[in-house]
Amino acid sequence: MEGPFERRAAVEPPIEVIAPAVQTLPLVLASPHSGSDYPAPFLAASRLDPLTLRRSEDSYVDEIFAAAAALGAPLLRARFPRAYLDPNREPFELDPTMFEDELPAFVNTRSPRVRVGLGTIARVVATGEDIYAGKLRFTEAMARIDRLYRPYHRALRQLVAATRERFGSYLLIDCHSMPSGASPGERGVRRSRTDIVLGDCHGAACHPLIVETAHRTLSAKGYAVARNSPYAGGFTTAHYGKPGAQGHCLQIEISRGLYMDERSFERKTFLSQLAEDMRETAQALARIDLSVLAAA
Repeated sequence: MEGPFERRAAVEPPIEVIAPAVQTLPLVLASPHSGSDYPAPFLAASRLDPLTLRRSEDSYVDEIFAAAAALGAPLLRARFPRAYLDPNREPFELDPTMFEDELPAFVNTRSPRVRVGLGTIARVVATGEDIYAGKLRFTEAMARIDRLYRPYHRALRQLVAATRERFGSYLLIDCHSMPSGASPGERGVRRSRTDIVLGDCHGAACHPLIVETAHRTLSAKGYAVARNSPYAGGFTTAHYGKPGAQGHCLQIEISRGLYMDERSFERKTFLSQLAEDMRETAQALARIDLSVLAAA
């Protein structure tokens, strides 16, 4: 198996917070989908080979944003894979067809994400293939939520609360990647594909100056940038983006074709340049005055 793929009995610890000795910026960064520690029982229960399971990963996104701590901001990363549990969902978005027993009434079985098989426990990988050879029991879903989902969001809540207390406001950058949808072209050559999508829930999750600053900074570096299409932001963006309560969230989706071979998962040399560009983008966002961030 190529790449940083590990088989484990369990993912311990399920998360990692890479933090500066002293936080000096009102930023928090999160990478919910870059985890690649695959529990052995999950692999045994899947009908897919390990490489196909990795199609759901936001591979190397935690590396792309790894400069956060050096800048003075914490980075939260999940170590468990998205195909096993997706923390960018409500805690109980579950597809009842995946389970052999009846789900409790509090489970959201009808969300748009559940309908396409991408709930908290996904039915399919990103390319559409069914993950499991058989049905699960609800106790298994509960165990994953307790072991993985709850610690992830507990840590994220603590980080944004501490940042708001220290600076009066926070900006959470939710870091993702997306399939390229096209063959990568040369930098500086006109192309129709999108390199980066900025999602702010159509203006509801952060102050307009934040998305304007990110768009302007990235466009100046030669990236083709779109807003809210096809990714406007998931659970994290909507849940933590509360401009009226001094909390802002911006989702950044990066085309994987820029920095990796999407078939072999090998890094491209451009990954280091991309990481530098994201560092400079985070710096540009950090220069926005807190009084503006705090404005609804």
